[in-house]
Amino acid sequence: MTTYRYTVAELRGQLRQLLLSGAAIALGVAFLIASVSGSGALVDSYSQTAAAEVGPGDIQVTGKAAAGGLDAAAAEQVRQTPGVAAVAPRLTGRSAVLAADGRPLDRTAAVSAVAEDPALRWQLLKDGRWPAGPGEVLLDTGTAHRLDAAVGAEVHLTRADGTAATARLVGTLDERGAPSLAGAPIIGVPASAVAGYATGVTTDRLDVRATPGASRTGTVDALRAALGADAQVHTRAASVTEATRQSNTMYGVVLVAALSFVLIALAVARMVVGNTFTVVLAQRTRQLALLRCVGADRQQLRRLIRRQGLLLGAGASAAGVLLGVALGALGTAVVGGLDLGPVHLSLMPSPLTCLLAGLFGVLLTLLAVRGPAKAAAAVPPIAALGGTPAPAGGAARARAAVRTSGLLLAGTALLVAGALTPPPLSLLAVTVGAIANFFGVLRLSHRVLPAVVAVLGRPARRLGGTAGRLATQQLRLNPGRTGATGSALLLGVTVMVGAVTALDITSQSLVPVMSARQPGVFSAAATGGGALPAGALGALGADHGLTVTPVRSATVDLDGRPTVVAAVDPTRLNSSTDDVDRARALTEGTALSGLGETGVRRAGGVELRLQPGRSSLPFTLQSGATLLVTPTTLDRLAPGAPVTTAWISPAAGDDRPTARRALDRALADHPQVTVADTAAQADTLRSLLDRLKTVSMVLLSFSVAIAGLGVAATLMLSISERSREIGMLRAIGMSREQLRRMLTLEALLLSLAGALVGTGLGVAYGWAAARSITSTLGTVGTPPVLPVLAALALTVLVGLAAAVLPARRVGRMTAVAAMRAS
Repeated sequence: MTTYRYTVAELRGQLRQLLLSGAAIALGVAFLIASVSGSGALVDSYSQTAAAEVGPGDIQVTGKAAAGGLDAAAAEQVRQTPGVAAVAPRLTGRSAVLAADGRPLDRTAAVSAVAEDPALRWQLLKDGRWPAGPGEVLLDTGTAHRLDAAVGAEVHLTRADGTAATARLVGTLDERGAPSLAGAPIIGVPASAVAGYATGVTTDRLDVRATPGASRTGTVDALRAALGADAQVHTRAASVTEATRQSNTMYGVVLVAALSFVLIALAVARMVVGNTFTVVLAQRTRQLALLRCVGADRQQLRRLIRRQGLLLGAGASAAGVLLGVALGALGTAVVGGLDLGPVHLSLMPSPLTCLLAGLFGVLLTLLAVRGPAKAAAAVPPIAALGGTPAPAGGAARARAAVRTSGLLLAGTALLVAGALTPPPLSLLAVTVGAIANFFGVLRLSHRVLPAVVAVLGRPARRLGGTAGRLATQQLRLNPGRTGATGSALLLGVTVMVGAVTALDITSQSLVPVMSARQPGVFSAAATGGGALPAGALGALGADHGLTVTPVRSATVDLDGRPTVVAAVDPTRLNSSTDDVDRARALTEGTALSGLGETGVRRAGGVELRLQPGRSSLPFTLQSGATLLVTPTTLDRLAPGAPVTTAWISPAAGDDRPTARRALDRALADHPQVTVADTAAQADTLRSLLDRLKTVSMVLLSFSVAIAGLGVAATLMLSISERSREIGMLRAIGMSREQLRRMLTLEALLLSLAGALVGTGLGVAYGWAAARSITSTLGTVGTPPVLPVLAALALTVLVGLAAAVLPARRVGRMTAVAAMRAS
């Protein structure tokens, strides 16, 4: 009991010194809880959206993938099955929404049937009412906003025959309730009017309302028996379970990604705690030696320090759990006030998450104090009498030098090998090499960071005067403390800059390549997927500023399965297009498969040999196509197959904007033709990578903030250790303002030293990672400037914030009080 009382008393006496380290642990635990809860909420949003698209029907009937959509006979069989009260086919097709100038919007619209039975309407109505007749339609909110069309306004669409039609907008749909249709304009019309507006109409699903009191299981069994093997029948609960189950893999991916940032932050927190305990125990060297003199052995000292770490970790983790719960409650309140469509989220962490995060915080603290406890327990009793402990042996220093050199050399070798070798092992080599190399640099931080401080201190000495000289001198005279404190910032900045650099360079490399490898710069197709009008094709070909490559396609019955087959003259395609060489090598009777199929397929008396290997070219050339054949082969399979798509590129010497203007002039009299720009796909990829960069910087900034707590903690501890020095400075005339400036400059120099070294390492590691990913593309971008400058600016702010508390404390110290301190 006495030992525990002494442990608690000692911890209470050092609580002020350890407070900032405890805050680092608390912040890390709260970050862990928030990341786990946020990841779960994000994936839950996908699950709820998928479940909303299942709809309110008691039973869902879907066609098997190999059989395609359901036919009218299947709907009639379902209606006649006992236990079925109503059936609503989910009819979908293709059409177009016309802008004010009569031209269709960029993307083909999806036509979705609104069920006659209100109990089977699965779409999410945002505003207005449901359509009641063929002249009334719904649009998704995004499309209505683009048209500036309010409920009650007239909108223009295309009919199934390609002519224009006018309809009244009676309501808007929330596209978040239809994720399968996301990204395209959505037109909602009564089921009876779908055929009048859409081409390519299919029945994706049958929504069934069961008779009240009928057994759901019995009805499902009866439907399965009636429909046979070409359909799948599930209750609503089973359909929702399936939709939710598909999110489990996503949850794992999102959680691992979030935890990777959390682990970096917690590693920084561990370094902060370990450094703080090292400094505190170094200041208590004589006290620990006295304990050894009165009979305490090394094991007892270790247990004493570990118990203090356990108490600190338990208290800090409890505070972190409370902070995490508070953040969850605040986040839940914020998202509760947002319009999220069918999604209702809670960011409150589960009790298990809180428990595991708290235990992890305690374990992390115990691991952090293990090294300082071992070093403190080795203090010899002679230190209590002012004796000098024996220096570390030469053999130990030699072993440390060998380990450091090994890490640096092995890491550098792996980085070079990964950057020069092709995927897939190149990225793994770069990752392992970066980790090994960084740990080697980390072991030399007590040499590297003071050297950088010396360089940065030159302008500080000139601009800061006496305060600048003293700040630089203090950091250089304590290389161990400088290295240990700056290493936490070094880790945070290195990972942040490395991640941003890798993403930015990858974006610079992939985006132009994606655009360059398309068959053309623009593609033109008839609204609804029909034949491209001959007049439009002639107008395009007559413009000498455009190079036009027509693609013909037809739906052919191959071995009893309807298959879209496309044909093109491959010599007219962009030579950088994926698989263009395979297309040019095609012979009569052979085909490239987009699904990786092999073997021989038959259509009537024509045999078609599928080449082994999957090809993306059929999908790229023609939407929905799965096979690419030669033009003569298509003539045998489907004589007179029309041109359904045209790929257009600028003629030699013209640029993209000039070609787009020529394209618009050529199609001015053909509003039923939709034009797509291949740059849109590149913009989508660029937008995704930009969002990843932003998220990475925000999450990794937590690591830098925690490292800032370490800088503040070290400065606070150094004030206690340097109290006599501070008193003497005050006695010889140094003002409070100069002392505050000295502490601020120390924090800034330490932060900038860690930031500059971390930036250099991060740029090198990020470049190597991006090079390993994009080496096969033949292009590598340059490191980003603005994100790196943002990281440096963040570090300056962290340095300034870390100096606030130490500067205030030193400003309140009087010369007499400081001189009395021991």
